[in-house]
Amino acid sequence: MKGQVIGYTIGILLSILGIFECLPALLDFHDGSPNALAFFECAIVSMFFGGALILTNYTYKKDISIRQTFMLTSLSWFFMSLFASFPLYFSDLHISFTDAFFEAISGITTTGSTILSGLDTMSRGILLWRSITQWIGGIGIIAFAIVILPFLRVGGMQLFQTESSDRSEKIMPRTFDIVKSLLQVYVFLTLACFLTYNILGMNIFDALNHALTTIPTGGYSTHDASFGYFESPALHYAGAFFMLAGGIPFILYVKFFFQGKFEFFKDEQFKSVLAMFAALIFILTAWAYNSTDYSIFESLRYATFNIISVVTTTGFATTDYTVWGSFAASFFFFITFLGACAGSTAGGIKVMRLIIAFRLLRLQLKKLIYPRGVFTVHYQGRSLDPSIAMNVLGFLAVFVTTNAVLTVLLTLLGLDFETAISGAATSIANVGPGIGERIGPAGNFSDLPDAAKWLLSGGMLLGRLEILTILVLFKPDYWRA
Repeated sequence: MKGQVIGYTIGILLSILGIFECLPALLDFHDGSPNALAFFECAIVSMFFGGALILTNYTYKKDISIRQTFMLTSLSWFFMSLFASFPLYFSDLHISFTDAFFEAISGITTTGSTILSGLDTMSRGILLWRSITQWIGGIGIIAFAIVILPFLRVGGMQLFQTESSDRSEKIMPRTFDIVKSLLQVYVFLTLACFLTYNILGMNIFDALNHALTTIPTGGYSTHDASFGYFESPALHYAGAFFMLAGGIPFILYVKFFFQGKFEFFKDEQFKSVLAMFAALIFILTAWAYNSTDYSIFESLRYATFNIISVVTTTGFATTDYTVWGSFAASFFFFITFLGACAGSTAGGIKVMRLIIAFRLLRLQLKKLIYPRGVFTVHYQGRSLDPSIAMNVLGFLAVFVTTNAVLTVLLTLLGLDFETAISGAATSIANVGPGIGERIGPAGNFSDLPDAAKWLLSGGMLLGRLEILTILVLFKPDYWRA
């Protein structure tokens, strides 16, 4: 049956989720927290349902069509978020199911928006579980970029199909080999981040949790003050470095570690994102130095950390940058949409699409000047398939439209315009904090209406799966044989 492979795969994912739930259960059991029982029970439930799906859908034929892949992807992220919410709901947090699901899907999609406060005194198992959900979501995002985005043909990944070959950038013969290598790189970067944080002053628990949420560019912290809890400038710069590392195409790491090819500065995305960060940091450093009491070094540090955090869609904060004035607030709002590199754990539009869109604009201007001229768009030294180039523009239109629709729906629920538009932006771009006192870096999403939280949860899922992966399920042609 066509649905067997979908049920089988979701069963594996739920079983893995159940195994991970045992880790915070053991930690809370060690600490004597009553949440240990909730985690153990939820682990058993996840593994039971996962095992049942595996046994009832086991088949030796594991082939899967692209249509099934779209369905599998959407259902996997939903059910992972659903089952990840159970430990939060049944814990001593005493939160509603809406809040538990919001927190869980924010973790799995590595968005980082939260409804929780009082993190400094919270059960360590709960804090670890939040971090684990983001770490799991991070590797899922990279695998998604490799398996799904090439078929969407929207410039979402360096592996997308081009005129020369639909496998032009594949560095290993099989997807499984690529995913295995990426997982090894992902674990290595997480360990490197953990050791660096620990050496620079974080205790082991804080270092572990922040490493689990830095590399997947998630942004959950163990403290209400987020990364600002740590006053060490060295830690701030280390955090900025590893957030940037999470926003770089992981394919470049695989080429370096497994093939000995240092191609970072041959990659257009990598060079462009470095140039973009340099320009943004210069602008905001100058503004902060002239508009606040910060020294030039403090201005540079705060600008560097928070810009990299927002653009890579991590969502950590070292200070409430929205109080720096209206320019800073609008500045951070607009860079919310950018995103870092495709093929990384970052959300947002992605630099690759911005490069292609800019080159399409430049090409159109040339055509106005030379109507009979023949021009092509190039990317990475290749002529870009016109259909891909146009699909990128189509994606940008869908991205903007989705943000606009979500903003309007949130205002209909009574949210003020600033909260609605920044909430929509931060959910679709998977950034985390919004703008303003209510959901800004110094606030959270706890006092929003339940309906708004469900809309934002849907926005997180749409943004994480590049919108089109879900929208295609609503197209009648998808359901036709």
